[in-house]
Amino acid sequence: MTIRSIVQIGNVIRNAVMFNVRNWPGGIMNSDSLIQSVQDLFALLEQRNIDYVLVGGIALLHYVEGRNTQDLDLLMAASSLEKLPELKVVSQDMYLVRANYGQLQIDVLFTQNPLFKQVHHKYSKVQPFLDRNIPLATVEGLLLLKLYALPSLYRQGNFARVGIYENDIATLLNYYQPDVPALLSELSRYVNENDLAEIKSVVADIQNRISRFRNGSR
Repeated sequence: MTIRSIVQIGNVIRNAVMFNVRNWPGGIMNSDSLIQSVQDLFALLEQRNIDYVLVGGIALLHYVEGRNTQDLDLLMAASSLEKLPELKVVSQDMYLVRANYGQLQIDVLFTQNPLFKQVHHKYSKVQPFLDRNIPLATVEGLLLLKLYALPSLYRQGNFARVGIYENDIATLLNYYQPDVPALLSELSRYVNENDLAEIKSVVADIQNRISRFRNGSR
């Protein structure tokens, strides 16, 4: 099941930014400029032959309805940033860079991380998405990335983001019913035993919720 949304990527991001009260003190962003930044970015990635994969909330729009997000998430090699001087780096750690392109916020996940590299290589596919062909993470790729991030989010005490990620995971599991044991087996190569146990517990809880939902809707 693929959702062929008519919503433009730029409009989704613009609405998320404009309706987030944290952005109000600095003034509401120019919506036309934001949408143009989105269009220009994808054109730039294509022109520079950047080997990237779209992930995160925007990629999720290809598979489910109703997702909102303030930024674009991309998988790419760290060396690709050298081809994109237009991206102004705000913060950086070993596997993640947060950058601005005009008014657009971008999170770049480096494929130097073994799991990110695997998702880029094995769990992505060029697909028609809105008005162009874009390399997108598959359902399995998105699930791997979100499950991988959960233990860290729990340790950070980021309750709001945990809720978003768990909801995304539940929605994908409910709609697409992927091979969960295979995903957990894949994930076991990239996380320690404690984190894997926590991830399995979260997945089991989500699967129980899905089962209750399906039984209740009969």
